[in-house]
Amino acid sequence: MTITITAFERSLDGGKGLARDMRVRWALEEVSQPYEVRLVSFHAMKEPAHRALHPFGQIPTYEEGNLAMFESGAIVFRIAERHAGLLPEDANARARAIMWMFAALNTVEPPIFEYSLFRILESDKSWYAERLPLVEARVRDRLDQLSKRLGDADWLDGPFSAGDLMMVSVLLRSKPSGMLNGYPNLAAYVARGEARPAYKRAFDAQLAVYTGKPPTG
Repeated sequence: MTITITAFERSLDGGKGLARDMRVRWALEEVSQPYEVRLVSFHAMKEPAHRALHPFGQIPTYEEGNLAMFESGAIVFRIAERHAGLLPEDANARARAIMWMFAALNTVEPPIFEYSLFRILESDKSWYAERLPLVEARVRDRLDQLSKRLGDADWLDGPFSAGDLMMVSVLLRSKPSGMLNGYPNLAAYVARGEARPAYKRAFDAQLAVYTGKPPTG
């Protein structure tokens, strides 16, 4: 059955790999599954046809046969469960990999996403300078904790897993701010994720949507 995902027709990040369809693309590339992409405009995302797939009018969505899903974490979990390569076979290691998926989305991403939105939407507000250190501090708290947990390991828990895929995807959102520079082990961790061939293929495919140029390689 053909897998079809949705992605922005024109991504706000300029093809830098920060849109959430990137996580799904990367997962599919890691498990060597072909997929098609249906591009949607910001207007189309709010139309009934797309809301039937995603009630909140966002991307990505995932369709496979009679299954339709939304939420990048749930989609990556589906891919990881269905195809070998993203979840360990050992039951305990598998549970920990899933745990890290949840940690990336529920614990690490919220303050990073809040910081990103704050800088975009509130930079012209009178309270911006006063509130900025508080928003930054919440991000740094999480990065401090994660840095200590990762230590000098290559990945979060043994071999690369869906947990790492989600965590690297989340940390990439903090890269433009320069905050990762204060955590050499996290910066190296993200770089290892970006160096994976599957990531590069997914990134090139997403960038090609923005530039209009076909992926290379």
